[in-house]
Amino acid sequence: MAQADWRLEGEWIKNCSCAWGCPCDFNARPTQGWCKGLVGMRITKGHFGEVGLDGLCFAVTVSFPGALHEGNGHAQPIIDERASPAQRDALLAILSGQHSAEGTLFNIVSLIVVKLHDPVFAPFTFEFDKPGRVARLSIPGVLETEVEPIKNPVTGAPHRVQVVMPEGFEHIEGEIASSNIRSSGALQFETKGGHATLANVTQTPQGVVA
Repeated sequence: MAQADWRLEGEWIKNCSCAWGCPCDFNARPTQGWCKGLVGMRITKGHFGEVGLDGLCFAVTVSFPGALHEGNGHAQPIIDERASPAQRDALLAILSGQHSAEGTLFNIVSLIVVKLHDPVFAPFTFEFDKPGRVARLSIPGVLETEVEPIKNPVTGAPHRVQVVMPEGFEHIEGEIASSNIRSSGALQFETKGGHATLANVTQTPQGVVA
């Protein structure tokens, strides 16, 4: 299938049930043997073909019974209700992985997810402060998640950690933080004090470029 011309630039959140640092980024198994989490993005500049996507948000909740590379995952897309029918189709087409090269983020997700639940179209509140390691994603009745800095256990002062992956397929550089998640859509779960990554990314059919 021919790849469409698309590009997403924006603010990226990855929160999950694992310990701070995300074992996936180190080719290690999930902290608890399984992984539940989400990714979310506010698109500052984007398009799919001739369809503009500036300003829209999306998220995907996921649940894997083991390591992600072992597959058998479930996922549910959540799309900004402000998106027009054409924009909804465009975002779902990107998330499908059918318009991405082999080995890129959305292509990989399409291979490890065995059950893609029906998408939800809902209002988003998206707050993002990468330098401060603070973020919030609120989708009433579907998903609530907050990000805060990791704290020094003795002084309580914010503790800063960055992860840099020059060959990363999700992001190149991210700020590491702590997250809480309450997912009440098709995938229902709750996590406290789990991992968070905040990053600015640019995704294309050929993969992440920034």
